[in-house]
Amino acid sequence: MNQPTLTEIAAGLEGYDPNAVSVTQAQRIIQDFVKPIHGMELIPIREALGRVLAADVVSPISVPAHDNSAMDGFAFHGSDLVAGAATTLTVIGTAFAGRSFDGAVGAGQCVRIMTGAVMPADCDTVVPQELTQAASDTAITIPPNTLQTGDNRRKKGEDLMEGQPALTRGRVLRPADLGLLASLGIAEVAVQRRLKVAFFSTGDELRSLGEPLDPGCIFDSNRYTLLGMLTRLGCELIDMGVVKDDADSLEAALRSACENADAVITSGGVSVGEADYTKPIMAKLGDVTFWKIGMRPGRPLAFGTIASNGKKAYLFGLPGNPVAVMVTFYFFARDALLRMMGARENPLPQLRATSLADIRKKPGRTEYQRGILSTDGQGQPVVRITGSQGSGVLRSMSEANCMVVLHHQQGSVRAGEAVDVVLFDGLT
Repeated sequence: MNQPTLTEIAAGLEGYDPNAVSVTQAQRIIQDFVKPIHGMELIPIREALGRVLAADVVSPISVPAHDNSAMDGFAFHGSDLVAGAATTLTVIGTAFAGRSFDGAVGAGQCVRIMTGAVMPADCDTVVPQELTQAASDTAITIPPNTLQTGDNRRKKGEDLMEGQPALTRGRVLRPADLGLLASLGIAEVAVQRRLKVAFFSTGDELRSLGEPLDPGCIFDSNRYTLLGMLTRLGCELIDMGVVKDDADSLEAALRSACENADAVITSGGVSVGEADYTKPIMAKLGDVTFWKIGMRPGRPLAFGTIASNGKKAYLFGLPGNPVAVMVTFYFFARDALLRMMGARENPLPQLRATSLADIRKKPGRTEYQRGILSTDGQGQPVVRITGSQGSGVLRSMSEANCMVVLHHQQGSVRAGEAVDVVLFDGLT
C-alpha cells in the first residue's frame, strides 16, 4: 500500500488551509506522514545510552533470584510471633549476602541475616536489628506488635520474573536501563540504527566561525543550535555548512543531503520575501508543503519528502530567525525525528506554573515565550518571562530554562494565573 501524500492527509483535517495552519494541525499531519526507518544493530550496553530498543528484552532470570532479606536483622518463621506479647527466639547461625545459611530453622529459632542474603528455608519474616531487644549472640526478643508475618522479605521475581519483558521495543535507553540490563546478565542489546540527519543554513549574509565578518554579515548560529539539539537526540550528523542563495547551490545541497541522510533540516529560505527559487526547488524534488502556522515565533515552515537518484528523505524547512529555529525544532521536528527512530511517544516535559507578571496575547495563534522557572516561598513553581521575545534575540533563549506555552484560543494572562511550561532540562 502506497503512503498517502501530504495533500491526502491534510484533506482529512477540517478547515485545513496551508496559509493558516494551527500548531495542532501541523503536528497531526507530521505525525501521520512520518514513518520509522528500518535497520538495527547489536551493541554493547555500555554504548547503548540514548539509543532506541529495536526489540523487547525478555528477562533470562528472575529478579531477585531467591526470596531475600530487605534488612539487616533476623529471619524466622512468622508463625512464631506471639500476639500481643514479646517473642523470644534462639539465634542458630548467620546468612550473608552471597553465602546462605543452609541449615534447618525450627520453631522458636532465628538466623542473623544481612541485606540481600537468601532467606533460609521456610523462613518468611525478618525483624530489623534495631527493633530487637536484649539481643545477644544466642537470643533476641521482639517487642509485641512490632511487625507482621512476611515483613521485610523480598520475594523471588518481585522486581521481574523470568520470561517477562524487562524493557520494551521503542524505549529510549536511560542510565537506569543500562543497570537493569546488567543486573540480568545482558551484555548486548538490539537497537535501531542511528538516524542520519543532514542540516545546513541558507543565506549570503551568513559566515561560518573562523571566517571574517564582512559589513552586513552575521555569524551562522543556527547550525550550532541544531547541532546541539540533534546531538541530544543521538542522531548521526551531516553538517553541510552554509549554502549560498542561488538555485544551483541549493538544489545541489538538497540532492546531496537527500542521498546521504534520512532527514534534512534547513534554516532560512522559507519566509515570505525569500528568494523565489527556494520553494520551487524544494517542491520540485518531492512532496513538500509550505505552511504559514498560527504561532509565534516560527510562522513559516516547510515539510515533506524530497528524492534524488532513488533516495528519499524527510525535509524540515525551518525559519531563519535563531529562536524560531529552536521553537519549530522542539515543537515539530523533534517528535518526528523520534518517530523515525522508532521511539515510543516521548512528549515534551510539561508542568503548570504561576505567572509572576501579566503576559499579553491575542487568541488565534499559539505563542511560545521564553521563561525562567523557579519556586516561591511555599515551594510552588512560578515563572517569569525573560524579557524581549523577538525571534532574533538568542540571548534570551540562552538565559531561559523553559518555554511558556500560550495556546491557540488563549488570551492574555494575568499575574497569578497558571500557565503551561515546557522545561528545557530533560529534553531529548
